[in-house]
Amino acid sequence: MNVQPDQLLTRAALGEKARPCRLCGSQLTHTFVDLGMSPPCESFVPASRLGDMEPYYPLHAFVCSECLLVQLEEEVSPEAIFEEYAYFSSFSDSWVAHAKRYCDQIAERLGLDGNSFVVELASNDGYLLQHFVAQKIPVLGVEPAINVAKVAVEKGVPTKVTFFGKEVAQQMRDEGQDADLIIGNNVLAQVPDLNDFVAGMKVLLKPEGVITLEFPHIATLIAQNQYDTIYHEHFSYFSMLTIEMMAQRHGLRVFDVDEVPTHGGSLRVYLTHDDSAWQRSTNVDELVKREREAGLDVIDTYTSFAQAARRAKRNLLSFLIELKEQGKSVCGYGAPGKGNTLLNYCAIGTDFLDFTVDRNPYKHGRYTPGMHIPIETVDAIDQRKPDYILILPWNLKDEIVAQMRHVGEWGAKFIIPIPEVQVIDPRELKL
Repeated sequence: MNVQPDQLLTRAALGEKARPCRLCGSQLTHTFVDLGMSPPCESFVPASRLGDMEPYYPLHAFVCSECLLVQLEEEVSPEAIFEEYAYFSSFSDSWVAHAKRYCDQIAERLGLDGNSFVVELASNDGYLLQHFVAQKIPVLGVEPAINVAKVAVEKGVPTKVTFFGKEVAQQMRDEGQDADLIIGNNVLAQVPDLNDFVAGMKVLLKPEGVITLEFPHIATLIAQNQYDTIYHEHFSYFSMLTIEMMAQRHGLRVFDVDEVPTHGGSLRVYLTHDDSAWQRSTNVDELVKREREAGLDVIDTYTSFAQAARRAKRNLLSFLIELKEQGKSVCGYGAPGKGNTLLNYCAIGTDFLDFTVDRNPYKHGRYTPGMHIPIETVDAIDQRKPDYILILPWNLKDEIVAQMRHVGEWGAKFIIPIPEVQVIDPRELKL
């Protein structure tokens, strides 16, 4: 692999203090990518505070040379990020549909019924557990964000408002809430104390119980230049190789894996106690083999990613500059966490995007963190008729293009920024 010398600079060489890996404790010395300084991605700014100073933190990801976990330091506490959270899962129709398919499949696979007990960690607004409730399968959500948990309870989804860990798991077990199924969708990456979290799942899981965890796959992140999926609330980024090491540390084992398209390419891993009767699927060994073939067991694969991120940034900026030189108007669609990483890393403000829109009423009338792009209702696009629409939640591009294809009536086109700049003309799409 051709790696530039500057990509191999270690923290020690830069005179920085090394930090321990949050999984194995080894010293972190290798940079994965440095995206500079950025405000927390969900810290949307009300108009009354536009003149206030915003906190910025390093968005510098490292890779552990021992367990190959890609990770950010805990620059922002989970309490600061999650106790009042701006992300409501139910605003994505495709994500809710994905959750329902999972519930139907796993209920059949595990034979879940009224005598079972399902726990979801980071259950958000009940987007997933509501489907088990409809099947009369007992559930409990564990969700630290008070405002989001309130919505779940209003849907009839019992929710415990707290951060999950070993101590909470022991309390739940003592109360008879040990689980046949523990679900963690896009939460493993958001846990700074990985070992406490996984130890908690071990405590809470019944002897033949199953854990399923979904998370973006680091292999896809690297292959498709998904640098924008790195932000402060995502502390860790996983391969199957690393997940197996993590499981083994806590008396768990992986027995199956699904590759799913959500979030640009994710894994759903199935774990159980290391002495349970669940048999290991060939899917696991086949994925591990492909990860090794892709170089995910070699540190140079990780340290070379920074150059790809810089190139993607330059290409997007060159494209937007050319549009503005032509006098074109551009807006955004969405204000997701990944979008705010992209906007801040690329320094895209209102000189490029006039505004962005979002389906989440919580964000309306606020401004994106750092770059202060105004967030409006979706119908602002119909009212102002921009020439181009930059889709910031590019992982939902199919859903968004289908919903908004009428913009082709005035000649508008969509821009997809990742993995490389792509323009979609809705007039050319087949019905």
